Amino acid sequence: MEEINDTYKTLAKPSEEILFKEKKSKFYGYAFPVKNEAEVKLRIEELRKKHPNANHVCYAWQLGISELNYRANDDGEPNNSAGMPIYGQIQSFDVTNTLVAVARIFGGTKLGVGGLISAYKMGAKLALENSNIVERIVQKQYKLTFEYAQMDVVMRIIKQKNLQIVSQKMEMDCELIIAVRKSEAEQIKDVFVGIYGVDII
Repeated sequence: MEEINDTYKTLAKPSEEILFKEKKSKFYGYAFPVKNEAEVKLRIEELRKKHPNANHVCYAWQLGISELNYRANDDGEPNNSAGMPIYGQIQSFDVTNTLVAVARIFGGTKLGVGGLISAYKMGAKLALENSNIVERIVQKQYKLTFEYAQMDVVMRIIKQKNLQIVSQKMEMDCELIIAVRKSEAEQIKDVFVGIYGVDII
């Protein structure tokens, strides 16, 4: 049986702003938990408003759990000198559903491509080091439908297996939505399938 990977790391909340200076240029680093690209856009717009003097707001993000989707943006810096070093830190911290952005205020001295790579990498690394990284469990939801008479049996299993009830409708016909850890989903489904009068989808 294949091993199901059902945990992933992400950020509990946005990081504090960090400031890193290199040859008079200021690099402000941020890390945010994000759920979709629309949220990424919003965060980047907020940072542009917060740093109107920033010459560049470079960033990288990664979304998804089993299928990863990512993007790196150099925002006018030389190709791959900003977005990819930032993305490299997202990979090395092994986080997903995460956006890391570094706003640069130019200090008058050119850093060269090598200097930029290490400065953006450092900005991203410090932002992630200052983040609260948490491990989350991937869950699968099932809908249980049964008659009121089956309530005791169903509730006993939910308690025994320590399952989470997402929503419930208790009438003559009952409906429960439960969340199950992905790696245990099939096994739990089999338990309910074996009970007379309980439907699970």
